[in-house]
Amino acid sequence: MDKDISYKDKKVISIGVMRELTGLSERQIRYYEERKLIFPERSSGGNRKYSFSDVELLMEIANKIEDGVQTFEIRQEIVKEKKKEEQKAIRKKMLQGQLNAQFGIKNYK
Repeated sequence: MDKDISYKDKKVISIGVMRELTGLSERQIRYYEERKLIFPERSSGGNRKYSFSDVELLMEIANKIEDGVQTFEIRQEIVKEKKKEEQKAIRKKMLQGQLNAQFGIKNYK
């Protein structure tokens, strides 16, 4: 497993535990996956595996659904947030590269 992944992002939680943690039914969790709101990994046996970040995301999704927000609107928000995070990461990497070049630091990653 990638050493750079935060413990919150490691996919180690089964759907049964996810059900207990979120209070959602397995059907609801699968529905949110079908609607491309959450992306579990699959074990070699085909079982879904979730992360603690997924728990938080599912709780946010459930709250928004309860408030009357449609799943396609939630998906649009998620896509927009992912793009924002990707742009932030690119800017950070570019800035680090500029700093490394300015000060003659070699990046060993």
